[in-house]
Amino acid sequence: MKNVKLNAYKIEEFNFINKIKANTKIQLKNSYAYNVRYTNQNICEGKMTVTVVDKENPDTFSIKLVIAGIFAFDEGVEREIIHVQTYKELFPYARAMITTLTANAGIKPIMIPDMNIEDREIYRFDNPNKQNSAD
Repeated sequence: MKNVKLNAYKIEEFNFINKIKANTKIQLKNSYAYNVRYTNQNICEGKMTVTVVDKENPDTFSIKLVIAGIFAFDEGVEREIIHVQTYKELFPYARAMITTLTANAGIKPIMIPDMNIEDREIYRFDNPNKQNSAD
């Protein structure tokens, strides 16, 4: 069931450093950050930061992408669900931007791997009024 709708997205930042010499092999390290900011009108902004760097020499090769999406969501949907669904809606745009940039830069296109956000304990609400079952 789809509880969110991507209304718009924009690239807020896109930095690319490619000082790799010919026939040099690199090992890439990927990192992701994602935050959601909510309003009172069932609208939220999801902001994703993706970085890809050479593990050994990040000054030689690096990509940093910050992409933001504006989403509408259904009334009463839990924020945990909104967080996961907005991430899943925005991630393909981030992946496509990085793949397109690297393909057009004359290097082997980089396809960043997806992260299964549902397996991460990155976003959880604790209800302070909830009693522990051990009490």
